[in-house]
Amino acid sequence: MPTNVLRTLRRLRAFLPQLLLLGLLGASCGALADAQPRLLHAPYRVDDMRALQSGARLFVNYCLNCHSAQYVRYGKLHALGLSDAQIQSDLMFTARRLADTMTVALTPQQAASWFGAEPPDLSVIERALGSEHGSGADFLYTYLLSFYRDSSRPTGWNNLLVPGVAMPNPLWRLQGERAARMRRVADAADPAEHHEVFEGYRELRPGILSAKGYDSQIADLVAFMQWMAEPAQIERKRIGLAVMLFLAVFTFITWRLKNEYWKDVK
Repeated sequence: MPTNVLRTLRRLRAFLPQLLLLGLLGASCGALADAQPRLLHAPYRVDDMRALQSGARLFVNYCLNCHSAQYVRYGKLHALGLSDAQIQSDLMFTARRLADTMTVALTPQQAASWFGAEPPDLSVIERALGSEHGSGADFLYTYLLSFYRDSSRPTGWNNLLVPGVAMPNPLWRLQGERAARMRRVADAADPAEHHEVFEGYRELRPGILSAKGYDSQIADLVAFMQWMAEPAQIERKRIGLAVMLFLAVFTFITWRLKNEYWKDVK
């Protein structure tokens, strides 16, 4: 056998353990990626003022009881097309001034005693939850649509996206109550182990809204949290589009000038 071939085989044999390890790590990472729950795509409604107003009403009625939004002032809601009177009569239940931030009376000690942990502030939660699996809006949209009744939990509720969550479903009156249908299957890697696979929901009690209407309300609520996380995003995108158009026109003019200056150069 030629010397160069033998040298190559020796090198491959030396690197074989590393190659096998990389293969195993790649397979493990792929398995972890497949194990991540698939997020639903949240409709983009940040440019819809009616949707944002609807989401603001849902937020102050169903979320602001436990979760604060301490980096957002009530006066900022003027950007949603609301007047002072509308904000004060429809959205301000505990604050006195428009300059006040959207805080709650619940203390961290009370939260830890009642729920086991302090509910997170929702000012920028949409941006914080973004990942390679989807945007923060996708996570919130999927999360709020994944609650089901579970008698084994202290609150009586569980969530498919965040199993064992301490938070109950705050909008259950709108959605209704449902149970999750699970099927026990053997683990592919270890047949002696079993895990549950979600197969669908079973309605226990209808809600005030239809399924389509409830999904739309959740989309409005998520849109409002998107807006809270970055109120200037509509203006940012409008300016960004104008800048891109300017650069396109400027590039065309530059290209034409270059041709004019160099037309006599061979």
